[in-house]
Amino acid sequence: MKLYNLKDHTEQVSFAQAVQQGLGKNQGLFFPQLLPKFTASEIDSLLKLDFVTRSAKILSAFIGNEINDDDLLRLVGNAFQFPAPVKAVTDDIGTLELYHGPTLAFKDFGGRFMAQALVQVAADKQITILTATSGDTGAAVAHAFYHLPNIRVVILYPEGKISPLQEKLFCTLGDNIHTIAIKSDFDACQSLVKQAFDDEELKTKIGLNSANSINISRLLAQICYYFEAYAQLTPKQREQLVISVPSGNFGDLTAGLLAKTMGLPIKRFIAATNANDTVPRYLDTGKWQPHQTVATLSNAMDVSQPNNWPRIEEIYRRESWVLSSLAHGAVSDDETKVAVQELDAQGYLSEPHGAIAYRVLRDQLQDGEYGLFLGTAHPAKFKEVVEAILHKTIPLPEALAARENMTLLSHHMPNDFAQLRDFLLALHW
Repeated sequence: MKLYNLKDHTEQVSFAQAVQQGLGKNQGLFFPQLLPKFTASEIDSLLKLDFVTRSAKILSAFIGNEINDDDLLRLVGNAFQFPAPVKAVTDDIGTLELYHGPTLAFKDFGGRFMAQALVQVAADKQITILTATSGDTGAAVAHAFYHLPNIRVVILYPEGKISPLQEKLFCTLGDNIHTIAIKSDFDACQSLVKQAFDDEELKTKIGLNSANSINISRLLAQICYYFEAYAQLTPKQREQLVISVPSGNFGDLTAGLLAKTMGLPIKRFIAATNANDTVPRYLDTGKWQPHQTVATLSNAMDVSQPNNWPRIEEIYRRESWVLSSLAHGAVSDDETKVAVQELDAQGYLSEPHGAIAYRVLRDQLQDGEYGLFLGTAHPAKFKEVVEAILHKTIPLPEALAARENMTLLSHHMPNDFAQLRDFLLALHW
């Protein structure tokens, strides 16, 4: 598999290099040189396979001979040890539940496959994973890499701006997992990560890598659950399928669009955001004007400068699609609350991110279409918020209950790259 840097097309790397490197020169994202295509009959054959076998074949279409089929099947089997079920909500709307993994969020799929792939391609190299999280990435990455040999993880997150239970999931592990609460917002955390990747001396000394959705291995893994969702639908539901994606850093939507480029017949996607609506405004006006990030009930989507957006623009350019045709919508906190209540009244318990995707889907779904929205996190991960909206208690699943009373092991730091650099260099294996 060959990939090129979106900021410098002359920088071309293999899958193994991209997984280990994370970002290219000038913080450029890697993108596949070839976008594999399946015929309609090949899609039909894939849909008859089980989730793991099908996913290995999808990933093999990108990775090629860099990882042999037997090894790839093993890696996927180790990573995807939990289901991604489609649940009906109304007659014409369902949800793809992506929160049945160990950290109860969709990031488990990409995080665990990346961990498996990185150990496979890095052999005995020592690697430092540095990543920023607005909530779910941190937990998924921490658990995916916990106790893995020759890898240590440093996770930055905005202090006081993720849910307490999210924090407990990844800030209580210790061992090779280090967490730092930054006194700022998520965009500042991302900026610190990017500064680290621009520091060539630092990168070399500590073997720097990133596990954000900017890492191509995570992104490719996420393609697989769109095929899994489609496989569970009836022939009638598949005919005019519309998928609404709650969007913060836009990795999930990028993966969905890549599934479409491979031949999965999805009629259209909807990019659903909260008040951090840089992309909806851009699609409406043609002007990229990020505002200051604002805190919302859907904090994992509190991103005003989404990292994956250049990949989406590249997909549209490569496929000769019209970017302005991408459906979109932004939802306020008040509208989010109403959507959570509406879903609850229909017998479905959701949290704010999924509710936003539902709200935009409900508003834009046309006669004859079937809508699917992504449920990206278990409602209990946002227990305080959901309970306040619905005025009822949400029981904690075991994964959360086990960590609820554990002590946080996080360090605290201002938004200061010099301090972060010193911290990274002082870490010992």
